[in-house]
Amino acid sequence: MSLPPGKASELKRIIHQQLVKMDVHGRIREVLADTIQEELAPEHQQLSTEDLIKALRQRGIIDGVMKELKFVTDVNEKEETSAPKPATHFVDEEPPVFKKTNIDPTRRYLYLQVLGGKAFLEHLQEPQPLPGQICSTFTLCLHFRNQRFRSKPVPCACEPDFHDGFLLEVHKDRLGDGSKMADATTMLSICDPVHMVLIKTDTFGETTLVASYFLEWRSVLAAENGITNVAIELLGVGTESKVSVGVLNIRLEMYPQLSKTLSPEVTNTQFALERQKNAERERLFLVYAKQWWREYLQIRPTHNVRLVKIFAQDENGVNRPVCAYVRPLRAGRLLDTPRQAARFVSVLGYERAPVIGGGGGKQEQWCTLLAFLCRNKGDCEDHANLLCSLLLGFGLEAFVCVGTKAKGVSHTWVMTYGTDGAITFWESLTGHRYIHRAVNPDDPPLVEQPKPLYPYRTIGCIFNHQKFLGNCQPSDAVEVCVFDLHDESKWKPMSGEAIKSVCSPGTSSSVLPFPPLCASTIDAAVTSNEIELQLRILVSEHRKDLGLSTVWDDHLSYLLSPALAAYELERATSISAGNEEFQDAVRRAVPDGHTFKGFPIHFVYRNARRAFATCLRSPFCEEIICCRGDQVRLAVRVRVFTYPESACAVWIMFACKYRSVL
Repeated sequence: MSLPPGKASELKRIIHQQLVKMDVHGRIREVLADTIQEELAPEHQQLSTEDLIKALRQRGIIDGVMKELKFVTDVNEKEETSAPKPATHFVDEEPPVFKKTNIDPTRRYLYLQVLGGKAFLEHLQEPQPLPGQICSTFTLCLHFRNQRFRSKPVPCACEPDFHDGFLLEVHKDRLGDGSKMADATTMLSICDPVHMVLIKTDTFGETTLVASYFLEWRSVLAAENGITNVAIELLGVGTESKVSVGVLNIRLEMYPQLSKTLSPEVTNTQFALERQKNAERERLFLVYAKQWWREYLQIRPTHNVRLVKIFAQDENGVNRPVCAYVRPLRAGRLLDTPRQAARFVSVLGYERAPVIGGGGGKQEQWCTLLAFLCRNKGDCEDHANLLCSLLLGFGLEAFVCVGTKAKGVSHTWVMTYGTDGAITFWESLTGHRYIHRAVNPDDPPLVEQPKPLYPYRTIGCIFNHQKFLGNCQPSDAVEVCVFDLHDESKWKPMSGEAIKSVCSPGTSSSVLPFPPLCASTIDAAVTSNEIELQLRILVSEHRKDLGLSTVWDDHLSYLLSPALAAYELERATSISAGNEEFQDAVRRAVPDGHTFKGFPIHFVYRNARRAFATCLRSPFCEEIICCRGDQVRLAVRVRVFTYPESACAVWIMFACKYRSVL
């Protein structure tokens, strides 16, 4: 294969540089001297090229050079022919696949490199994973000014091998003057931190939130040459928020280089002023909240037992006003309707915050949005905050409701307030919607009252990003609650200005950065096929253990698809469609004298073995899987529906047909 003259000379130059770097010439001289002295007989005065190559190969030098030289090709360059392009770069280690990044030379960028971790003592005894072995991994997720990044997963270890670089655009979505490059002084006024979340994924695919850290990046503005190295200590979450989990080595660099850097005194003064200003805002809001609470208790002494939640702790144990956890969030092209948004939130996993020790108490932890999305699961408060934010983004007047459900268990859900006064409750964990019609306790006994279908019992307060209202009606029971939000005798409001002072973007450190949603990276068809194949193997093995043979009916399996699509459509839109066609197709596929049985089930995870174990706990499903009879034919169909953030709804249907023998 021929190369253009320019490429050939570049190739020679790179190879020469690599050989010099490895001191290959010196090693060849040593081998040559040893070979002449030790291996050649005295009568041999000449050494052939073959002899030298043989000696180099025996000493492993050629193999060593070939291991060091790895080929990298640019994935973005289009190949003119189907033949593979020759390599034009050599590197020392196995590299990632490099991609070109378009950099606007008129804008400023922050290049953040993660150069490894240390002191992750929980993994001190972690064994070195064998090649190809599945092991627990760490993944680092970043959010900065509407940009999100994710590192490559690295094996969990005491010193995890993080080596990733992230190019953060400082001029994203704000300071829209793209024609003028931001100088150090301008960037000093950008107080958005880099939010870093560390996630651990175990060998079963279960995720755990390890740490959440807000990085102050502006120290690089005072660094010499615009480059600084920092070691950040990551603290645990929840009850372990004061315990160190490890240290990350970070390198920050500005692109293009700053023509003039600031002095450390200037940056430190700016940070001190911001802290002082934020502390004063938060102090004033706390004083106001205490006064509001005193007034609320004076209305009725029993108010002190109502669930009126003004502050909530995040994963780092920081108290924040609840209004700071909600903000209008637009999903772009990823979600089309409010009901689809409710379906998306419901397929994110539900998990209560972990508690160390017994007692049955609930751990207080409202996660920041990035931590919730990266972990792909959270408590009911996290689901409700996200759903409320999405409904606000769709232009609805939405509130998070804090109250209780059956047996007095505290709970949060979402409410929308229509322009006609209609009240709709949205259960964020299931996606179900309920219309609220208040019961009038003063009506005569013979007047028929609406029967509530929702599971909620009491309601203490409602809030969104602009409003906070405490329920001050005589009873806090949801069924008799009147949602006339403008009547201050029923709902005591907080000052909108007070909420705005601590909950508007850019006002204080209480305001949480809200990341954009990311599209799913899951291939629905491929994942569906993989789970279906695994389930077939599990069913066959299970029946084999029972002494039963297994015959699969591929046609019947395919006919189950419309039913699964209809189930998901109904969950997402509350509209049922296509059932008639499914029933007609099944009747045609099942001969006279045969019996058909089907069992659909829904999961929000993609672990086939775990799903199969759950299915076997259902007597209806076990009856199908363990079916005995004449001419038994089994079918299984899996359909994965993907949503943003790689969340998914997994529908599985087992079915069988057999000749009825009486």
